[in-house]
Amino acid sequence: MHTVILKQVSKTYHLDSVGVPALCDINLAIRPNCFTVISGPSGSGKTTLLNLIGCIDRPDQGEVIVAGQSIRSLSDDALSDFRAHHLGFIFQNFNLLPVLTAYENVEYPLLLAKLAAAQRRERVLALLDAVGLADKANHRPGQLSGGQRQRVAIARALAPAPQLVLADEPTANLDSQTGAAIIALMRQMQRQHHVSFVFSSHDPQVQAEADDAVFIRDGRITHVERNTDLVEAGA
Repeated sequence: MHTVILKQVSKTYHLDSVGVPALCDINLAIRPNCFTVISGPSGSGKTTLLNLIGCIDRPDQGEVIVAGQSIRSLSDDALSDFRAHHLGFIFQNFNLLPVLTAYENVEYPLLLAKLAAAQRRERVLALLDAVGLADKANHRPGQLSGGQRQRVAIARALAPAPQLVLADEPTANLDSQTGAAIIALMRQMQRQHHVSFVFSSHDPQVQAEADDAVFIRDGRITHVERNTDLVEAGA
């Protein structure tokens, strides 16, 4: 079963009385346990597409199915609950809570999920160790480098054991060397946790790592490049 399916999806934003089409007749299937990159020029619609896949926004037309759930029928509260349990997010500006330590930032989604304290501690420490920050657990974001903050964000995204992790330009605010290290880490985490990762990115380093690359322009998908080795392996 595909992690995400979009059928005839369209989205228009309204500025005063003017409608601005963002996406038009999008049909897309995202395979499970894959590294999928959405690429396109600025204003092409890739962030809107990512927001629809991440259940942050709803389409005007068409159907979005994520982890087997059609989001069209969900109330706002149900959609929020669905995101909390099935999706993880990594942002280019990290979006860490500055007053919380690295440990507390990773723990936060587990508190929302009401996981028991012992389970929270075990999972948070394991994830911080996995991203190489076990010794920075008590540091606040302001005491960490950009690359370290992004590592905390990756650990936080994986904390609730989501089926899908989404990232909007995850290397945009990092230098090329740090960005390459972050991409390698995300690829490692994707394989280790058997989770689908979907990115929007201009970064050639990110595109080079993709199992699937989705190219979008003027709100329409122009083509999709898939790793045929994964297709032959039944992915």
